[in-house]
Amino acid sequence: MTDDLLARHRAVLPSWMPLYYAEPIELVSGSGRRVTDAQGRSYLDFFGGVLTNMIGYDIPEIREAVERQLATGIAHTSTLYLIRQQVELAEKIAQRSGIPDARVFFTNSGTEANEAALLVATNHRRSHQILAVRNSYHGRSYAAMGVTGNRNWSASGLNPLQVAWLHSGDRVRGLLARLSADEQVDAAVEDLREVLATQTAGDVAALIAEPIQGVGGFVHPPDGLFAGWKKVLDEHGILFIADEVQTGWGRTGEHFWGYQAHGVTPDLLTFAKGIGNGFALAGVVGRAEVLESVPAISFSTFGGNPISTAAGNAVLDYLIAHDLQANAARVGAILADGLRAAVGELDCVAEVRGKGLMLGVEFVRPGSSEPDPALTNRVFEAARDGGLLTGKGGLHGNVLRMGPPLTLTEEEAREGLAILVDAIRSAAGVAA
Repeated sequence: MTDDLLARHRAVLPSWMPLYYAEPIELVSGSGRRVTDAQGRSYLDFFGGVLTNMIGYDIPEIREAVERQLATGIAHTSTLYLIRQQVELAEKIAQRSGIPDARVFFTNSGTEANEAALLVATNHRRSHQILAVRNSYHGRSYAAMGVTGNRNWSASGLNPLQVAWLHSGDRVRGLLARLSADEQVDAAVEDLREVLATQTAGDVAALIAEPIQGVGGFVHPPDGLFAGWKKVLDEHGILFIADEVQTGWGRTGEHFWGYQAHGVTPDLLTFAKGIGNGFALAGVVGRAEVLESVPAISFSTFGGNPISTAAGNAVLDYLIAHDLQANAARVGAILADGLRAAVGELDCVAEVRGKGLMLGVEFVRPGSSEPDPALTNRVFEAARDGGLLTGKGGLHGNVLRMGPPLTLTEEEAREGLAILVDAIRSAAGVAA
């Protein structure tokens, strides 16, 4: 029983591992965009394992690709041997990355991918100075935590890097929130120049930034900001790392990678989550001269193993064959437009934001910009009661996050929208 499983969980797992919902659920099966819990309750999934189950559940093409690899008897060999699936996937990712003369290094998670990117960048520039963005999240390892600009997710104040912080794209609160999009870009670029002049020794290794901040509550800057930043970075030879762990693979709808909204090309790009569709797969792709900067042997024992890369090849092939980027744009618009029309004017909703199938709703105390995490939690629980799974996030825990599988249908989008609107209005005490 789930109650027994919860007690067992609490007895053997650390308390700092959170569980969703006042009454945590065990998911025991899934198909398409729906999952079923141990009590037989079915849910429409709008969070997809934190944006990881990008194609959905029990997809035949992915299952069959993994089964074919399993049937060979080889689940793992280590990267000391040639792995055909790994090479084929690296070729596809290099070609799709937009980075010239690209090389790919596979890891198991986004945390490891960002750690690898930082290793490469600091070696290439012979500097441990990094620029990062407030409200960011880049992982739970030592250096990745060091460049995470969210106190809730920084489990240690110790840091192997020297970090200087830039303003985020938050349009609800903060020094730049009151500015127009063009003014915000200009102010952020001016801020970068001042940070370089006052907080660094000059030889900065890299700037790492998410096109849309995931854990940060799907906050994103105006399009074009990265171009303004990169012009300054290029003047100093500073590398640009695009953290595409959550924004990659067409999720934003308008582009295959989040960075493309800014008209720039990063030196390094990190990826994870959706490419494995539940299998552990991540990595970093970058220009050869940069990625080759590691001066000693370094490899990932399980990164890019035959099973995960077999899944990755099937995921990427499916994604492209079914043009899921276009679907994300089309279905995401149904959700975004529907939310703005139905609840966007409520005085407890500060903003409906995001792109494609990466959407957030920020809740505040009526008539103010003061975060309301209690209301957010009521909406979160009410949506679950209505049969919809979502996520939470934001610096203040007051943002409802949605990252459904990119295969979400228009009918499912409207179904989920109706549940979500009812949850928001009921939790806020607004008549239907």
